[in-house]
Amino acid sequence: MVLTSKQKEELHKEILDYLKVSGFAASAEALQKESEVEDIDPKKSGILEKKWTSIVRLQKKVLELETKISQLQDEMGNRPGGKPKANGENLPRPPEVHTLAGHRDNITAVKFHPVYNIVVSASLDATIKVWDYETGEREQTLKGHTNSVQSIDFDHTGNLLVSSSGDLTIKIWDFQTNKCTKTLHGHDHIVSSVIFLPSGDQIASASRDKTIKFWETQSGYCIKTLTGHDDWIRAIVVTDDGRLLASCSHDKTVRLWDIAKSECIHVMRDHTHYIECIAFSPSTLAELETPDGTIYKGKPGSPGNFLASGARDKTIKIWETATGQCILTLNGHDNWVRGVEFHPSGKYLMSVSDDKSIRVWDLKQGRAVKTIHDAHNHFVSCMDFNLNYLVTGGVDDVIKVWSCK
Repeated sequence: MVLTSKQKEELHKEILDYLKVSGFAASAEALQKESEVEDIDPKKSGILEKKWTSIVRLQKKVLELETKISQLQDEMGNRPGGKPKANGENLPRPPEVHTLAGHRDNITAVKFHPVYNIVVSASLDATIKVWDYETGEREQTLKGHTNSVQSIDFDHTGNLLVSSSGDLTIKIWDFQTNKCTKTLHGHDHIVSSVIFLPSGDQIASASRDKTIKFWETQSGYCIKTLTGHDDWIRAIVVTDDGRLLASCSHDKTVRLWDIAKSECIHVMRDHTHYIECIAFSPSTLAELETPDGTIYKGKPGSPGNFLASGARDKTIKIWETATGQCILTLNGHDNWVRGVEFHPSGKYLMSVSDDKSIRVWDLKQGRAVKTIHDAHNHFVSCMDFNLNYLVTGGVDDVIKVWSCK
């Protein structure tokens, strides 16, 4: 671009002013002699530095906008040669809307409240924290455990919260008063997972002592114990109708249990390393077509026709619960898979991993159709989903809230 005579004169004045203010007297004298410009108006002194800092700020803003455009293009499939895809399937998109900081150690579990705009987090720092996920503000810290809090869950009303810990106990909290009302003793090792049954009148827990225990919520009594795993049980989940419970373990198996009969229905073996996480399919997933065109039919309107498991072998496996057969293996993560959740539509599965990513898998295609890389600065250790938001916790000690609207 060629400057006009007036623009050149203004530029020379600004450079002359900068040289004089900065103490470069000889250079200023030489410039003034060769350019024959007069000193700048004192009111305009320092303008060159102001313009320069403005340019730097604008460059930074341009880079930020280019990044956002790239992310939006990725989300909408609007790359060269690609076709725009309809949004509205409630999938997570970057950047995160909030980063919730306050824990002093790794985040082990996150859980949305069933009614309010609240998410609860658990940590190795032995505390439970309560957050407003729409404002990003911390509302409360629950203290009572004397070792790492491993797992948390709400009952269907949201009035009760249950937590399990490395201190070998389970605690029931009145979530309206944030007070611990009961402490349950019975496991002989770390209590790694705890859940309310859908009715709310029972709690199930799993431990490194290789057992699954059922407790009465009202009395706190242990009413039965299931055995069968040969090693640390990492996680348990229950179907929405309270009929089936699934467990995964360091023994590299997933077990499916009939709760009413207290019997193991299937032992599923296909992973080659410790299994970290499991999730039942929603009632919307009555049949699943795999990439090879095979259609697996479940019971219409029934939850738990299929089960997903994620393991340290970096894979996610989808199981047919009626037969215990592995029908699909999802490959793509570069490190341990730490969390899996079915999308309510039944079309997608979401996962988080120690490779720091969040992935959305199309089950029919058998591949990840959306990936958020570097979702955390360290391993992504846990997740929860409530259609409008995805929340993740990491080894970087923070929780992140992602919009899915």
